Amino acid sequence: MAASTGAAPVAGVVVQLSGPLLAKRAGGAIRILALKSEVENGDTLVTEKNTYAMVKFIDNSEITLRPASTFTIENFSFDTGRQEGDQARFNLVKGGLRSITGLLGRRSKEKFELKTPAATIGIRGTTFIAEYVAVPSGAAPPAPPPSGGADTRPTGLYVQVLDGMIVVANGSGRADVTAGQFGHVPAPTRPPVLVPGDPGMRFSPPPAFDAGTGAASAGAAAPSTIVDCEVR
Repeated sequence: MAASTGAAPVAGVVVQLSGPLLAKRAGGAIRILALKSEVENGDTLVTEKNTYAMVKFIDNSEITLRPASTFTIENFSFDTGRQEGDQARFNLVKGGLRSITGLLGRRSKEKFELKTPAATIGIRGTTFIAEYVAVPSGAAPPAPPPSGGADTRPTGLYVQVLDGMIVVANGSGRADVTAGQFGHVPAPTRPPVLVPGDPGMRFSPPPAFDAGTGAASAGAAAPSTIVDCEVR
């Protein structure tokens, strides 16, 4: 897949879509995307309340956004013949996503960065789900996570590992999360913790989204001891 000749390089293509998807350019222009629409560096993708959207990037990695998400492609660069130019910087402003590593993540794992308001995620050949629950304006500090109940979840970053193992860390502590487990980072100033059972993560794309991707369904991945992703 070649880069475009316009102002911003093409980063990927929308390959699955279940509802309205918008792309906001850095200059303020807004596009309505459809299947096979290209996404570019600098685009902020916004899914509507019932929309799942899968983007396949030029290195064959995949990002699937869940409904009511805002996700910015800050810089994505990949050339099969020029590894030194690899770069993948994303920002999950709100909502959630599933990430499946492609060629860039396999050969240049240190060049992948997914920022969220609570932590930054680095990857190494893995499949994981991340979701950020925003802090309401004027709200009190987040409480400890419950064992379940999506509607009453505390704020912060939630992660679920479908393959491999991740290390969740910030200035207040760290936690290892293996395949089939869930983790929570309440805030940048609070230590990450394991959550006993599914905390109510909302990631259920239509079946067509998983056809041919090799992605495991939520909670059904086989355990693995490989360290594949680090949240720092």
